[in-house]
Formats: sequence, structure tokens, C-alpha cells
Amino acid sequence: MLFSSTRQPLTRIAAQTARRSYSSTSPLSDRIVVAVGGNALQRRGERLTIENMLKAAADMAPTIAKLASEHELVLTHGNGPQVGELALERSAATFDVLGAESMGQIGYVLAQALSSAGVTTAPIICQVVVDPQHEAFRDPSKFVGPIYGAKEATALSQSLGWVMKPDGEYFRRVVPSPPPKEILQVEAIASLLENTPNVLPIACGGGGIPVSRVPSNPRTLQGVEAVIDKDACGAKLATELNADGFIILTDGGGIWQNYGKPDAREMKRASPEYLLGTKAGKNFPGSMGPKIQAAIDFVTLSKANGKADAWAAIGDLKDAAKIFSNEEGTIVKEDVKGEGVVWRESKVVFEKKQSKDQHKSG
Repeated sequence: MLFSSTRQPLTRIAAQTARRSYSSTSPLSDRIVVAVGGNALQRRGERLTIENMLKAAADMAPTIAKLASEHELVLTHGNGPQVGELALERSAATFDVLGAESMGQIGYVLAQALSSAGVTTAPIICQVVVDPQHEAFRDPSKFVGPIYGAKEATALSQSLGWVMKPDGEYFRRVVPSPPPKEILQVEAIASLLENTPNVLPIACGGGGIPVSRVPSNPRTLQGVEAVIDKDACGAKLATELNADGFIILTDGGGIWQNYGKPDAREMKRASPEYLLGTKAGKNFPGSMGPKIQAAIDFVTLSKANGKADAWAAIGDLKDAAKIFSNEEGTIVKEDVKGEGVVWRESKVVFEKKQSKDQHKSG
């Protein structure tokens, strides 16, 4: 079964390995890229401290360790709360430097927690090339850091030159978020997977460090003041690694229609065509929207590269093990029959009042 979380027979493993464009010494069948949000390292209601991040990572580690024992895994993560906090502490620092700092910080926290769960990791500082002339720089959209009231947001905008935009009933800082064009360390990540299957790479944290190539000397790189969406970068990483699946773990389940309303319902499976046709997630450009687009991108690009059975999934971190069997979350794949969507049996969803913690996306 495609979404079984158990190891598969060696005959199927051999068949899958033969279809891949890389060699691998791993005995595990599926290559999966898993993306967790920066909010997974911050419990609601707690301050963003290293101690609290370590506690949250320790809670998450057994889930990731179980996935790593059953699949060939690459872990990537968000950094929204962390990079925003660093920006508050060091307002003069540029976001490429802050991104690198948060990547090292979170990589260390995850490595320590996963080591206690019996998993050896290799956090990798990843540079990701972007186009400095992209339209994203003319209309910043990526939320970073905490939320503010209207007066505080205005004061920060005037004193520090920050661009602030509404996020629900609050305001948050926004920075440019250009799409990733090139992951410079992807060969190193692939080499780890192919030659050291017992080591879990942690890569492209926070979407990677945004850099651009100097036009007069393309080998020369320079930092870019931006934050790349971690799900967009995760989808590109999964595509370039020829992954079988791409999972985005959240704290709010899968893809819903009319979330929080009496007629709300969750998608069990959906095709990229259905999601694009219904503009799923477009009302939530700071949270679910980019996740849905990343899932669509991975599935469609994988198909274009000859991997028609590739799939993506969006689901709650606590339900990670059940996502493979499609018991929880939403699977995005090409061959969804009928209208291109299968709905889950009704669940009761209560409208939540927007809070500071619910307004942090990573």
C-alpha cells in the first residue's frame, strides 16, 4: 500500500531503487522529505528560549525518530519565530546572516533532541540562490517574528523602517520571500543519503540562506535581505532529491474547506488540479496557502520529471505516523478519482479566537 508506514518487501525496494536516478545503500524503501514549522519548537504560551526549544524538540523527537527508522528521511524546518526574535535583538543585522544564525541554532536543538532518541544527525548550513530582481522584493509578504498591536506596529515601522502588514486582528513584520532557484548544498545532502544511510540530514532550515550570484562573476555569492519560504524550499529539495514523498507537518491538521464554520470539512485526498481550480488556501497567504502551493509544486514537478506516483501530505505533527496510511491529514497526489477530491468523514471544528501564538507561521 502506497501510504503504509511499515517497511516494504525487498523486491519492491529493489524496484523502487531501480527507478531512482541515484544509488543508495539504505535498506529503507521510501525517500521522504519532512518539513516542520518553526512553531513546533515553541509551546504555546511559553517564551522563546533555548531551554523551551530544547523541551519542545524533545517532545517532537520520538515522532521524527520513528519516521527515520522506517523511511529514508531528510528533515527541514521553519524559523519564523526564531529569526524574528533574532531580528529584534539585532536590528542592524541582515536577514541572510540572521537566517544562518537561526539555522545553526535550530539545527543544534534538533540534533541534541534526536540524539537522545537514538538518531544521528548532520545539520547542514544551506545557501539557496534567489533572483534579487524578483517581484517579491517590491511587495514583501513573509511574516516573521511576533505580532503587535496597531500602535506598536506603527512605532516599529517608523523607528526601524520595518514593513508591517495585518495578520488577522494583529500586525506583523513582513520581508521579501522570493522563490528558491538553486540549493547549493543539494549534492552534499544526496551524498549523505547515498553513503551514510544511518545519518539523518537536517537541511534548508528556514528556507535556506538567501544568496544571489554576482552577474559579472557568477561564482561569487552575496547575501540577500529576504526569507525564503521553508515549504517552497522543502518542495524544491524533495524534487531535486527525487523523493517519493514530501510531508509538511503543522499544528492544525490537513487542508480544510470552510475551516471553523459549521459546514467545515477536511480533504482526505486531493489532486493538484482540484486544489488549483478551487484556489485552496488563497485566503491564508501567511499560513496554509504556501503549504498547499508547495505540495502542488512537488507533485507536479515530480510528475514532469517522470515520477508520476510522487505524493505530498499536510497534517498535524502529532498524527505523523497516521499520515502514511491516510488515516489523518491530507494527501496530495495525481490519481484522485472523480472530482479530484475525497472528503473525510465530518469532524467537529470549533472557531478559535485569534491569539498571539496562533499568528506565528514558520
